[in-house]
Amino acid sequence: MAGLRESKKQRTRQALIEAALRLFEVKGYEETTLAEIAAEADVSTRTFFSYFPSKEDLVFYDSAARMERTIALVGEPLPGETVGAVLLRMVAASTQWAAEDGAYAMAHNPLRLHLIMTVPSLQARALQLLFDSQLGLARALADGFPDRLNRTRAAAAVGALVGATKLAVVASLADGGSLEEAIKAAREAAALTIDGLHTLD
Repeated sequence: MAGLRESKKQRTRQALIEAALRLFEVKGYEETTLAEIAAEADVSTRTFFSYFPSKEDLVFYDSAARMERTIALVGEPLPGETVGAVLLRMVAASTQWAAEDGAYAMAHNPLRLHLIMTVPSLQARALQLLFDSQLGLARALADGFPDRLNRTRAAAAVGALVGATKLAVVASLADGGSLEEAIKAAREAAALTIDGLHTLD
């Protein structure tokens, strides 16, 4: 019974995401209301708020889950693993998760990227999420290497790496690159950055 409830919840969440993105593409983000999204997904507005705190969260629907997985990875380095190695493993895992999402992620990415680049409230939210995620990763990295890193050095390393890889991905997608090309760009950016962070090891 619990499994059926969870499946229904996942279907409802997915329906809200799909409905929102369809409406954003047709009507525009700012012109789309929460009531319209709920109606398109065949749920009540009250139900909407059971799944998402705001309209903005629909655009960033996968951010929290991805970040939880990434922080868990960074906070538990393998025996003998260096700082640079765990950061490279983080990028490899993140890009692998993106690849596993495959066509579904790519179907939404052009629209999501366009919205984030053009809607001021989404730009602000993207920056907030980026800032919060980097602080979380820095804390996890420092905790994973307590004898090697303090919070300041961990924050510097994470900021350099995340900034380089995210900008590389955005640039690749903005140029019409495929998911595979964006992943390659992220990994190349990570390798370049880690090469400059070797003093942390």
